[in-house]
Amino acid sequence: MDQDQHKEGVSADAELATAIMKRHFRPSLIKTEAWEGYEFADKEIKITESTDCYGAVLWPSAMVLCHFLDTHRDQYNLLDKNIIELGAGTGLVTIVTSLLGAQVTSTDLPDVLANLRHNVSRNTRGRCKHEPQVTELVWGQQLEERFPRYTCQYDYILAADVVYSHPYLQELLETFIHLCSDHTVILWAMRFRLDPENRFVHTFQEHFHLEELYDLPSLSIKLYRAHRR
Repeated sequence: MDQDQHKEGVSADAELATAIMKRHFRPSLIKTEAWEGYEFADKEIKITESTDCYGAVLWPSAMVLCHFLDTHRDQYNLLDKNIIELGAGTGLVTIVTSLLGAQVTSTDLPDVLANLRHNVSRNTRGRCKHEPQVTELVWGQQLEERFPRYTCQYDYILAADVVYSHPYLQELLETFIHLCSDHTVILWAMRFRLDPENRFVHTFQEHFHLEELYDLPSLSIKLYRAHRR
């Protein structure tokens, strides 16, 4: 890559990162309830975070995934599509995809579900064609019992910032494999921090075809699309 191409790449990255982060706003007045604001799917979305729980904080990868889906509605028409989100956290991706017409199952660990349900309900009630479902999913556990392959056929699996230096990467991979049928598309936004992320991508590629959709060095985030080998 020559110097001019490098400058163009840096500029494009900066412009896209800026556009994504502009989706976030804070309330102009002091409120009794603290919340962060986002604009996606032509709606204002209010998200409450829980600083007591790592999984109940909104990370930029979720914004990257939401921005992509919101700006690629023709290519990724989510109307009536069956979607499951892994590690939904504060619920932003679930909310945006529900507002875009999808039928969404939003999953995370038990200690995250109360805040997740609160955010999903306040932002989707009366605004969506399909009411999103919020349920517990512990990666690698009771997968066939709770999400049987025969009945749980998903068009999309969505995940944002589920890969970091935690001890459950093998269980996460098993969950991807179980939930993914031959026609399922995985959209996965990932922030690169340490070596475990790189190793997981390598292992993931042994089971899935992987395509890079976004590369945002300024945010240390990549967005991938994947499907089964």
